[in-house]
Formats: sequence, structure tokens, C-alpha cells
Amino acid sequence: MKVLLSGGTGFFGGFIHRAFQDAGHQIQTIGRSKINDISCDLSLESPELPAYDLIIHAAGKAHMIPKMADEEQEFSDVNFQGTVNLVKGLVHRPKTFIFISTVAVYGLDTGLEIDESSPLNGDSPYAKSKIAAEKFLQCWAKENNIDLYIFRLPLIFGEDAPGNLGKMENAIKKGYYIRIGNSDAEKSVVSAQDAAVFFTNLKGIPGVYNLVSKPNPKLSEIEEYYAKKYSKKIFSIPLGFFSILAKLGDLFPMFPLNTYSLDKLTKSLTFSSKKANSDLNWNTDGSNFLNNVN
Repeated sequence: MKVLLSGGTGFFGGFIHRAFQDAGHQIQTIGRSKINDISCDLSLESPELPAYDLIIHAAGKAHMIPKMADEEQEFSDVNFQGTVNLVKGLVHRPKTFIFISTVAVYGLDTGLEIDESSPLNGDSPYAKSKIAAEKFLQCWAKENNIDLYIFRLPLIFGEDAPGNLGKMENAIKKGYYIRIGNSDAEKSVVSAQDAAVFFTNLKGIPGVYNLVSKPNPKLSEIEEYYAKKYSKKIFSIPLGFFSILAKLGDLFPMFPLNTYSLDKLTKSLTFSSKKANSDLNWNTDGSNFLNNVN
């Protein structure tokens, strides 16, 4: 199978690239870096592309909170316009298209087993750009009879993970991580390795899917995984103390903690992947991927 992957030089894209190579597929990458097979900035240009059986669009902008209008616009340029430009370059229509989206489209900071029927209330620049890209691709795929799979992912777990998981790992590794209260909130995560391998043999009904590794770990379990990895001890401080610090962060943007980030860390947020289990045979139940992550 001939595959084109955007975002192949990124964290999750790297897992996808290796998985398809290991499965014996012919995979090429497209992106801004010159190490890609096709080097271009999809937010600005639309290259004419050869024929592929499968497109995996994993490129995107995330892991930052914009503070200025031009930073907000960058989310739209990369996540929405980049998607449009990629599709415009597909002179030869692929049979299948995989789009890597996010559970941020639901706009929720707390909740249990949220499924794909939940409204798309995400109002951050990141969420809005992903929602727009999803809707554009759904119209395009329907008009061109293309099998479209949209995967809304939670935190992606794997070696050298970016974002909040990466910050946690780095802090524990360096010995300055502090547990907030009991860290008993549950968080949906997905194993980068499991998801990447799953894509190499994707079969089933096209559609929109949450993709979650089960069971949902408690935040303390993720913390202890990293603590064990680096032989570190984690110290805890009562939640009330951090609540005061977070209010300071609301007043001073340069402060490393605010109410929003504190809520994300201390409240349970889990998503259902029952639809993917039944329609696509995605099933990680019964396995503790924290013990098997690469």
C-alpha cells in the first residue's frame, strides 16, 4: 500500500511512520522540514501530489495557549487551511483518508465516558480549527466517495510525549515535580504505539471515532510510571495550596499555573471508545499499556 503521511516528523507521526514501515508499506512524508519526502508548508501552499492509496493527516498545531491574534490565526492556518491545501493537492483521489483530530473539539474539562454524540462545543482556537477541518473533510469525502476516518484522540502516551505529559515527565525526571493532592482524577489517554499499529490494518465502517486506551489510568498511576522509570520519589502538597497559586496565575499570564490548567490536572476527564471497539475492533481492555509503552 502506498501511503502519504503529514506530520511524520512529529511525536505521534513518528510512531505512525515506523509502524507502516515495519508493516512493509511504502510510506512517504510531507511537511515543512526538508527531511520530508515532500517538503512544503501546507498552511501556505498546495503541491500537486502523486497517487496514494491512503492519506494520513497527522500534522497540526497544538500544545500552546495563544496570547495574541496572530497566534490564534496560526491554528487556523495550520490545522484548517493546511487540511484544505492538502486535499487540493490530491489530484488522484485516495481510497482512504485518516484525519487525526482531538477530544478538545468537545470543549470539556471534566466528564466521564464522553462519546462521539457529544456536541462540538470547543471554543479554543485549537478546537475550532480542528472542528472546521473535520467538517470540511466530511463534505469532501462524501462528494468524492472516499472512506474517511476521523480519530479524536485524548492525551497521547509514549516515549518523549509532548504537551502536559511531556512536562510531567521532565519535571519528575529532574526531581522537582509535586503531586497535587491525591492525584486521583482519571484521564483518558491513548498509546501512541497501539494507535499507530492499529492504523496499519484499519478495517471497518468509516466515520468519527474516539480512540482511547483502556482502562483509564488515574493521574497518580501516570505519575508513578514516570517516577519508577527515573527512580524518583514524588512529593505531594494539598490541593488548596495550588488553588491559591492558580488564582495568581489568572492575574499574571507568565505564571506557570492558572485555574484552567489546574482544573485540567485535578478533575476526571474520560472518553468512550465503545464505537471504535464495535465498528473497528479497537480493543485495549485488560492490558496495562503503562507497563508496555515503548
